Amino acid sequence: MTAVGALLPLLAVAACGSGDATTTVGQSSPAPTDNPVAAVRKVDTVAALLPADIRKAGILRIGSSIGAPPSAYLPGGSDAQPVGLDIDISNAVAKVLGITLNRQAASFETILPALGSGKYDVGTGNFGVTSERLRSIDFVTYIDDGQGFAVRAGNTSLGRQVSNLGQLCGLTIGTGAGTTFEATLNAQRDVCAKAGRKPYQVKVFAESGALVTALQQGRIDVEMSTINGLRYQAAQPAARTTFLGEFHRLDVGFAFKRGSPLTRAFQAAVNRLISDGTYPRILRKWGVSASAIPESRIDPPEHK
Repeated sequence: MTAVGALLPLLAVAACGSGDATTTVGQSSPAPTDNPVAAVRKVDTVAALLPADIRKAGILRIGSSIGAPPSAYLPGGSDAQPVGLDIDISNAVAKVLGITLNRQAASFETILPALGSGKYDVGTGNFGVTSERLRSIDFVTYIDDGQGFAVRAGNTSLGRQVSNLGQLCGLTIGTGAGTTFEATLNAQRDVCAKAGRKPYQVKVFAESGALVTALQQGRIDVEMSTINGLRYQAAQPAARTTFLGEFHRLDVGFAFKRGSPLTRAFQAAVNRLISDGTYPRILRKWGVSASAIPESRIDPPEHK
């Protein structure tokens, strides 16, 4: 088996609603051992912001997209416990609130609809805040991530950064299903026609590992995914990819059905973690300190 072949079971498509599906390599690497969440304790004044029935039950159902580092992944295979930025942040918030999370792994594209149906109380998946999503979803922000591009290592045809989708004319772009990446690419399909150039093609991937594998095998020319995920991916020698810089920044947050009574409590819990130093430690652990936010917000407008 080739080195790439050996890695294929370890490749995964995660999700950032911003972000959204992050395809990357790294499940074979040991997870960081620092545990900043261990020292977090319940804060009564913050827990008091929860609805009385939630405080009494002490449990919330969370739908989590578990796919790729640094957001959320399985470092030791399918039987391992998930780790990652989303896992640490949500666990720390739960400790501040004095509740237990009933975490259920789910595919990225199913989580937001499931919030509306009541299957989950909250969702994580590197979900980016967009104007479209704000019509039906409430967000409590905890990092600033966004959209970026990557190519196979050695491919210099696009230079060092993609700053305009017109640079992609005539190419095949791979991205995740149900993501902001897919929406962005589809919304601007006419950019090439306006320039009198051949349009780009979009291939959408839902299965774990398929997107990175397609890039490695040359079946797509470019990968569009989360900034943090693509940076992490490019740092793994086995991935053989090059990150082409930031395209569009997006706030990332916990997702709730519109009108959820949980948002104020989650916002206060994130802000507590920021003020007591737990939050920056979690971001340092996962190598995403550049994505830090000064304070959590509820339903901020989409970055322009």
